[in-house]
Amino acid sequence: MTQQLGQTSGVAKNAIDAFERIVGHAHVLTSSRTTAPFSKGYRFGGGAVFAVVRPGTLVEMWHVLQVAVDNDLIIIPQASNTGLTGGSGPAPDQSYDRPVVIVSTHRIDEVHLINDAREAISLAGTPLTHLTDVLAPHHREPHSVIGSTSIGASVVGGISNNSGGSQIRKGPAFTRESIFARVNEQGTLELVNHLGINLGGDPVVALERLQRGDWAADDVTAPPEDSAESEYAQRLRQIEPTPARYNANPEYLFEASGSAGKIAVFAVRTRTFPQQQNPTMFYIGTNNPRELEAIRREFLAADMPLPISGEYMGRSAFDLAAKYGKDTFVVMKYASPRLQTRLFAFKTWVNGLFSKIPGFGPTFADSASQILFSVLPGQLPKRIVEYRDRFEHYLLLTVGEHEKLATVQLLSEFFAKPENTGDFFETTPDEAEAASRHRFGAASAATRYEEVKRRKIAGLVPIDVALRRDEWDWLEVLPQEISDQLVASAYYGHFFCHVMHQDYLAKKGVDPEQLHERLVELLEARGAKLPAEHNYGRLYPLPDSMIKHFKELDPTNTFNAGIGGTSTRKNWA
Repeated sequence: MTQQLGQTSGVAKNAIDAFERIVGHAHVLTSSRTTAPFSKGYRFGGGAVFAVVRPGTLVEMWHVLQVAVDNDLIIIPQASNTGLTGGSGPAPDQSYDRPVVIVSTHRIDEVHLINDAREAISLAGTPLTHLTDVLAPHHREPHSVIGSTSIGASVVGGISNNSGGSQIRKGPAFTRESIFARVNEQGTLELVNHLGINLGGDPVVALERLQRGDWAADDVTAPPEDSAESEYAQRLRQIEPTPARYNANPEYLFEASGSAGKIAVFAVRTRTFPQQQNPTMFYIGTNNPRELEAIRREFLAADMPLPISGEYMGRSAFDLAAKYGKDTFVVMKYASPRLQTRLFAFKTWVNGLFSKIPGFGPTFADSASQILFSVLPGQLPKRIVEYRDRFEHYLLLTVGEHEKLATVQLLSEFFAKPENTGDFFETTPDEAEAASRHRFGAASAATRYEEVKRRKIAGLVPIDVALRRDEWDWLEVLPQEISDQLVASAYYGHFFCHVMHQDYLAKKGVDPEQLHERLVELLEARGAKLPAEHNYGRLYPLPDSMIKHFKELDPTNTFNAGIGGTSTRKNWA
């Protein structure tokens, strides 16, 4: 970065003074110690920042953005900073032509329900867990369930990054209704209200009203038809030689949706869904991955609602999660969502603190947690462990209560055929919760392995890929040249969507960037699309169509400059 906070220029001092007048001294962070938890992503990032500013209201957020624009700063909007590709913080290896300020919206977490709770207005920093809690008394569910929910993932972050999650019937996080700030071609900050709620023309008044939920019923447009599925369910049923969902899909790019921090989103409006009563999970095991694909196609073709979710794990991911995700499993089991978020933030703070002390390094909290929880006995139920020993591939299939009997019949008939060698069982509620915690701990397990083994391996190479919908041989077989470069690999994902998360742990001496490029090349040759639901961040170069999309959103390149390997310079120079 060509300008740093240490340069006590008039611009720097004026900006900091203005930020402090707006949000208070305690919420303007400037030291490397206090900004590190915001600048470093869950897996990547960690570049220098001019400041981190934490507004507590939408109006404060608007004024902070105005100061940043007036002082020609690069703005990175950030909610929970739980993304896996580093896109919500600055890249450490980029040369910015302006100072970078992170605007953290985590303190702005209100939810307003509208249209008899059939829709929700989630403000800039609202965690998905909070939206879930608000909807529960109304017997409604949010639009999405994702693995990073337990560490505080936000509603706006999911919308901005095309998050997909595990909900087959609902599809990726998407909305056409939002309210946001952008910098137009003349370099002026403007408020765009496409929320479907009349809030008036003055930005400050509109944002004050939005914060309070101050509007009449006549100010709100009508909700969509209520149903347990979105249009994505019909798209998924079509077995075609293209992916079902991926980041660059133009059908799921609209303003806040897929914006990746190129605008500052104040709130999004999302539909809600009837709460699923008495769901049942079936745990399926097989040694032939094609059997799982055959099951997938039978359910997609069946004359009944789609399953609620269908999550895949391979044995290597199973073992990694059992050993290196035990603390995640225990915390998810016993801690409330709010406490989970706080524990995650505390771990990040401890890592930042000890990274400054010689001999400890940046993963002290992870190493200590790994040692502490390793003495605990295994946490998985007996039947799940038995399936690990019998089979190499597992599908966690969850269906609604009205589809339970039909599912038992379908699976029983399928595995009665002599050519099919797998098996299944209906889980108890405790087994279902344990299986879900284990599955969603897989991503953090690969990261934990990298952290505790960082001196012995080259690093973690994560792949987020959307496979073709008609892919029978969905589980890749790596060329020997690549297998020889790996300590381990782990496969897990949202199986019915054919969205896979593939983690590769590279041996010492391997170039992770070159390995990543080679893996992407092999997957794209199969007709796959990358990334699928984690956005481009600092890992994937943007295609031309996405560059065009981002230039339309942010013509001056004020927001999140450099995302996807693009220009870090003003006006996209």
